[in-house]
Amino acid sequence: MIQTRVSRLFGLKYPIFQGGMAWVADAQLASAVSNSGGLGIISAMNLEAGYLREQIRLCREMTEHPFGVNIMLMSPHAGECAQVAGEEKVPVVTTGAGLPGKYIPQWLEAGVKVVPVVPSVAIARRVAREGACAVIAEGCEAGGHIGELTTMTLVPQVADAVDIPVIAAGGIADGRGVAAALMLGAQGVQCGTRFLAAEECTIPQCFKDKVTSARDIDTMVTGRRLGHPVRALKNSYMMEFARKEADVNTSREELEAFGTGALWRAARQGDMTTGCIMAGQAAAMVKETLPARDIIRSMFEEAERLLEGAGQWRV
Repeated sequence: MIQTRVSRLFGLKYPIFQGGMAWVADAQLASAVSNSGGLGIISAMNLEAGYLREQIRLCREMTEHPFGVNIMLMSPHAGECAQVAGEEKVPVVTTGAGLPGKYIPQWLEAGVKVVPVVPSVAIARRVAREGACAVIAEGCEAGGHIGELTTMTLVPQVADAVDIPVIAAGGIADGRGVAAALMLGAQGVQCGTRFLAAEECTIPQCFKDKVTSARDIDTMVTGRRLGHPVRALKNSYMMEFARKEADVNTSREELEAFGTGALWRAARQGDMTTGCIMAGQAAAMVKETLPARDIIRSMFEEAERLLEGAGQWRV
């Protein structure tokens, strides 16, 4: 069985985190992943702190294993959610879409392990100095908010730059991705898109069907003009966003308004036309819906076989 610094640091059977996907990563999915040997993560999203506290307590009822909370730092409620995470003493906090430095001291004081998502070497070094115990190096293949570097180039550079464990994310959906991440210097992986098709994931079946039927060229990126690009599956909404973004007569405020509520419409209402179907490029590798335990077990069994056979390769 593959054991790494990440599995030992966080008390996991498998060194895998489930991504903190807004309107997707709730207590049900997080507890299923944690019960399967990975680290399930609840997304705080843009909602008020009361929702996060409820989800944390519900997750504790559903699992005895470690789990985490993801706090999107662009949220207007980030400060409240940061306080709740400390008060509830969640085992792990991951962060995204911003710099977590001002919150790290209160989390460390509460005994929380802090694992920021980083898009560059410079930010990885910064959060390591500030007290992060690991970082998630996420390539632009990922769904949702993304940086500019690919997983293939980002992970080894971050692994060389910091002494804390690196968790690879972006484009990983099977054992080949796990094995590749470990060979690049990562000590674990984070998967989001693959868990969209977990049986325990509460998004509508039509959302899951879009993921499992996706082709390699079926995602696109919008939002660069706003400074926070997002990858999602192509549909009428994404094409219209791209059109508005390219139109110099469309104001920033109009673009922001057009984006409001789009993910909620897809993930909670099943609107596949005017909703934002957030998923990464790994969607093309997701072919079926399975229980979380089977997803994780199959990934690591495949990775183990590949890594054991790696020494047989010759130029």
